[in-house]
Amino acid sequence: MQEMPFYWSHGGERNDLIFCMHGIGSCADAFLAQRGVADLLKCRLVAWDAPGYRYSADPKNEPGIDGWADAAADLIRSLGCERSIVLGVSWGGVTATRLALRHPDLVDALILADSSVGSGTSSKNAEAMRGRASSLSDLGATEFAKQRAPLLVGEKTDPEVLEDVRRLFADSIRMPAYQWACNSMADTDHRDSLSAIEAPTLVICGEEDRVTPPKLSAQLAEGIPNSRLVHIKDAGHLANQEKSEKFNSEVFEFIQSIS
Repeated sequence: MQEMPFYWSHGGERNDLIFCMHGIGSCADAFLAQRGVADLLKCRLVAWDAPGYRYSADPKNEPGIDGWADAAADLIRSLGCERSIVLGVSWGGVTATRLALRHPDLVDALILADSSVGSGTSSKNAEAMRGRASSLSDLGATEFAKQRAPLLVGEKTDPEVLEDVRRLFADSIRMPAYQWACNSMADTDHRDSLSAIEAPTLVICGEEDRVTPPKLSAQLAEGIPNSRLVHIKDAGHLANQEKSEKFNSEVFEFIQSIS
């Protein structure tokens, strides 16, 4: 049996859960700033290190997007909460989308932040995604994170936030899981599946996102029936970390609206 992934938990006066899934170059601590949302809602916020990331054990075999979605489902079930709102950033959003499709009973609401339908929309996109992991092998985690982190944030992002992004990136990624995560993105194209998502959905993105530009978030919102789209000014690909106050406000209002 696969070892349960590492996670941290915050709050929990009510038996409602916000389950957070990080991006392809990050970990659970990318959601530390979202603890305030849990405090306001008096619910439990849980963030995981996906299998193969930071403190979580490596998967025994390449999971694919289905395997990571199923691992999240197993963890959510183990937490025993009555209601689950799933928040995914970037790759975490793609995995959260697959979770909602494979385990709709577990997802009462969905928040997709700076995400997309996957990188399998063209052979060019898929090839580029598969090839990204070669930089990790060539440069090592520290230098790879140093080079890539500035691409993940907006031009006006606080330097301290950028340094946190770089540090979490370097501390969280390793092979083979990073290659497998890239492969899972390259193999995924949710365009024809979005209409099957029944959970109310908030699609949220930074206006300056250069990794998954706002048009890709718009594609998600257009395809998911019960969804709304909001933009975060002066934020790049990691709006939840760069502009956490505005991001949290949008998440709070969304959850309140569906409660």
